[in-house]
Amino acid sequence: MIGISKLYCGQVEPSDALRYGRRAGALPARLLQFSEDKKPVVVWNMTRRCNLRCVHCYAQATDTAGRDAVSTKQAEAMIDDLAGYGAPVMLFSGGEPLVRGDLAELAAYAVSRGMRAVISTNGTLISREKARELKSVELSYVGISLDGGREAHDRFRRVRGSFDKALQGVEHCLEEGLKVGLRFTINKRNAGEIPLLFDLIRDLDIPRVCFYHLVYSGRGSQLMEEDLNHAETRAVLDLIMDRTRELFDQGKPREVLTVDNHADGPYVWMRLQRENPARAAEVFELLQYNEGNSSGRGIGCISWDGQVHADQFWRQHSFGNVLERPFSQIWDDPEIPLLAALKDKKTRVRGRCARCRFLGVCGGNFRARAEARYGDVWAEDPACYLTDEEISAGDAPA
Repeated sequence: MIGISKLYCGQVEPSDALRYGRRAGALPARLLQFSEDKKPVVVWNMTRRCNLRCVHCYAQATDTAGRDAVSTKQAEAMIDDLAGYGAPVMLFSGGEPLVRGDLAELAAYAVSRGMRAVISTNGTLISREKARELKSVELSYVGISLDGGREAHDRFRRVRGSFDKALQGVEHCLEEGLKVGLRFTINKRNAGEIPLLFDLIRDLDIPRVCFYHLVYSGRGSQLMEEDLNHAETRAVLDLIMDRTRELFDQGKPREVLTVDNHADGPYVWMRLQRENPARAAEVFELLQYNEGNSSGRGIGCISWDGQVHADQFWRQHSFGNVLERPFSQIWDDPEIPLLAALKDKKTRVRGRCARCRFLGVCGGNFRARAEARYGDVWAEDPACYLTDEEISAGDAPA
């Protein structure tokens, strides 16, 4: 994640991380992403079932019928292992996590074991009562997907009325004092809807929005040719920065992040070099702490059937199954070749990534996109929109 509001508008300072050091045990939860010894944030796709039929679903979700492979008791054992291992955050996702009746129970269990629990949802099943229940179990955050206005969103979700129900879910979370934010996946079909998202977070007082770059995975792989071209991506990043700054200057700051394209970090830095060189130097320090993409290292995924993956998008590679072996043992196993290689991928990436001066702050970006486009795990990420001149124009700051 690239914190546009934090980096571009100065809503966090490098001294925050320096003040607390960089060992995870000494850091508050909001700074764990900067630790040197960080354990992975774990996404658990707790079900493949869903009440919508989204065209870009990376999980290729099925309908709400059927049973889930991981039981409540097995999930508790999994959470015990993750908590003991030191994983700071558990993100409950799907499919649609709210179709599982034990979501609140398992989120509460994760919290009781010292983890932060968050959910990623389409929002349509969050009644006022459900929001109250989620608040009562000390859920940290609810991310609700929105693909634009009513027409655009319902077209993506392929269920009429899903936009109105999602907004009702947002409103119920806000009413119950539960932190909520919007999630938006950018592509050619909906890039023009981005201003509407900023209007919504301003007018409804929604504290957070995450703009996801498209990853070519699941049903999203069918949209590969509908990803923005490089010029369009740059224009979108400039728009996001402009609108973020506008809210900040109006005294209505919102947390704005971009996700799944770590070229965004250098792009923000280059813009700040032109506008505010002193701030640019501070931002580069934060980017070095963040280290860019961390699939297989700082983030991991457990699928609905217990399979362990490098991230939630990259499902063609499985490293083991938590129903057979604890996640902590799988994750640290040096005998799993790809998983071990991902922990040292900067020495393995090829093409433009290998010669990029920003490799240390981007981490080579998304291997899932590289493999989807070129059939090569270590190829350059085709969604990197930085020019050859930008990636080789002198050394990046030390």
